[in-house]
Amino acid sequence: MTTREELQIRMEQERSRVSMIMDKAKGKKLQEIKSGENMVAYVHEDACIGCDQCPTVCDDDAIEMFHKAIKSPLIEVPSNRKARIIRDDCTGCRLCVLVCPTDAISMIER
Repeated sequence: MTTREELQIRMEQERSRVSMIMDKAKGKKLQEIKSGENMVAYVHEDACIGCDQCPTVCDDDAIEMFHKAIKSPLIEVPSNRKARIIRDDCTGCRLCVLVCPTDAISMIER
C-alpha cells in the first residue's frame, strides 16, 4: 500500500514534470509570436472573457478593461468586461498573448 509520504513525493514529481512541459510549450509559443516595436497587441473581443489577466502582466499599462453590452438580448449579465489595447503604450512584448487563457490576443503590425 502507498503511504501518504510516497503519494506526496509522487505528486510533487508529477507537478514538476507538468511544469517543465508547460514551460517548454510557453517558450516554443513565445518564439513563434512576432514582437518588437513594429508590432502591437490586438484583442479579438468575441473571444475575450474579461479575466483581467492581461492588464495584470502588462508592464507598460497598455491594456484597459471596459464594459461592453451583451449582443444577445436573451442573456442578461450585469457586466460584460473586455480588454482594450492602448496602441501608443504597447511595446510589443507579447506577455499578454502568453497569459490569455482563450487566445483572444494576438500580435499585429502597427
